[in-house]
Amino acid sequence: MASILAFAGSNSSTSINFKLVKHTLTLVGGHTVRLLDMAHYPYPMYSIDYEKKNGFSNGLIELRDDIQNADGLIISVSEHNGSLSSYFKNTLDWLSRLDIKFMDGTKVLLMSTSPGERGGKGSLEVVENLLPRFGAEIISTFSLPAFQENFDSEKGVLDTALSKEHEEALNAFLTKL
Repeated sequence: MASILAFAGSNSSTSINFKLVKHTLTLVGGHTVRLLDMAHYPYPMYSIDYEKKNGFSNGLIELRDDIQNADGLIISVSEHNGSLSSYFKNTLDWLSRLDIKFMDGTKVLLMSTSPGERGGKGSLEVVENLLPRFGAEIISTFSLPAFQENFDSEKGVLDTALSKEHEEALNAFLTKL
């Protein structure tokens, strides 16, 4: 039995990526799962001056420890202007200052969704290329386009082909844990 940590790369209280992560966890069996709501993890904008003056917050250290203690991560990233959200980039900046390899050996299922037809693929591609710098092993990815048309909080992914793609990405991830 593996330990899985899951969260969205968004601090929005209405995050559709958080909804996708929550649904994905309902499909995981036989593993210990923990869901983080990043709306409860505020970090100031990273700067070297702030770090020198204030150091690292307990919340940031705890997040790093949670990531390092997990066998796998399920992350769904939001997209802002074709790239990852400033919140998630800032979180990665802070975590990498604590330990550049804070994800060393951690397996990742990376997802994204958006209201648009590209399903957050811009941010997905950026993060897919970025996380290995921190030691992550991206096992599989999934992008859900047109969230409002293709997702229901009770039923999950509505489109049959997309639902199958989501399930295959999750199963590929789970078999590597």
